[in-house]
Amino acid sequence: MSEETLVRRLNAVGVTALSDALDRLAISGQAIGILPVARGMKFAGPAFTVQMLPVGLTQGIVGDYIDDVPEGAVVAIDNGGKLDQTVWGDILTRVAHKKGVAGTVIDGVCRDSDCCVLLKYPVFSRSVTMRTAKDRSTAHAYGVPLQLVEVRIEPGDWLVGDSDGVVAIPAGRVEEVVAIAEEVEIAEKAILAAVDAGMRLDEARRAGGYHSLQSRAV
Repeated sequence: MSEETLVRRLNAVGVTALSDALDRLAISGQAIGILPVARGMKFAGPAFTVQMLPVGLTQGIVGDYIDDVPEGAVVAIDNGGKLDQTVWGDILTRVAHKKGVAGTVIDGVCRDSDCCVLLKYPVFSRSVTMRTAKDRSTAHAYGVPLQLVEVRIEPGDWLVGDSDGVVAIPAGRVEEVVAIAEEVEIAEKAILAAVDAGMRLDEARRAGGYHSLQSRAV
């Protein structure tokens, strides 16, 4: 499947359906607590990973890694969930938007959120703050495995975000996950259609196999 087709299919299904698909396959991929800075933001793309470390522990590369992020990628930044310093602001937003980067996900916080909204550039983080990470944290390395909340991300794994949050999908499982997510959405639409036609919800769910769609694999 081409990357363009995969992006289209991932963007067409909701993160909630993708989360259900991950549960069915017993894949831990839900980055709980990371949300868009504004509702309606969405993205899908392979991860370009950036590991942050406290200043003094590493030489650091500041934010210049943005020059190496390819078009269509999602910048995934691990700052250990810190809420007292921002690792993304308007300069990075403007450069990423100009380069055609798909979005940014931060286990930490961002700032200059109005710029993200103005440019319709998707940024997802734990929160927003004004305080810079300069002299506090710095980019240690990119293209390395990292953690987003409790989810391990490898470079090239797929990240998908919408108003309900962010999921991470292992690169080798993404086609399988999106196919199951599409099944979930089709089944849920059929259940709603049956209810609209007068069927009881419990009957419609049984007929649609709703509970097996949501079941975690064992």
